[in-house]
Amino acid sequence: MGKSRLEAFSDGVLAIIITIMVLELKVPHGDSLGTLAPLIPVFMSYVLSFIYIGIYWNNHHHMLHTCNQVTGGILWANLHLLFWLSLFPFVTGWMGENHFAAAPSALYGGVLLAAAVAYWILQQTIIAVQGPESPLKTAIGNDWKGKLSPVMYALGIVSTFFWAWVALALYAAVALMWLVPDRRIEQSLHHDGT
Repeated sequence: MGKSRLEAFSDGVLAIIITIMVLELKVPHGDSLGTLAPLIPVFMSYVLSFIYIGIYWNNHHHMLHTCNQVTGGILWANLHLLFWLSLFPFVTGWMGENHFAAAPSALYGGVLLAAAVAYWILQQTIIAVQGPESPLKTAIGNDWKGKLSPVMYALGIVSTFFWAWVALALYAAVALMWLVPDRRIEQSLHHDGT
């Protein structure tokens, strides 16, 4: 199977996820700027999740550029990732509506952690299909960001029950860490002439 169907399907799911998240932003009743104040936590959680979806979309796109073939294992690993990403609208809304309370923020971190693990599984599945000379494995190298992110998510989950601001800072720090485009795959492909 070619990768174009996988890319198109994944892009469509991610577009729907973003659409659902924005529809959760309810229009306030009233015409003064003060009516927007209660929406600040909801908007902040939306912005963070929008950035995360953008990061996943960008890195997913680059990762699939290394694929020459798509196997059943890759399809299922991709669906596993999309499952966790599809939960973003729910956990984003719950966390924002409850002003970053402990349980919603911990669940948000849990979904972030699960999505990171699912991405790693997809990455490893692609590497296994590509074999010992995997262009993806060469491109990602030691993947320090991929190893550090789950640790920071786990620390954030624990922090939600003691210091909510620490958890949010950790979640935002991971997003900022990945917001700087990860050019390893792109550079590796250009270096190899593909």
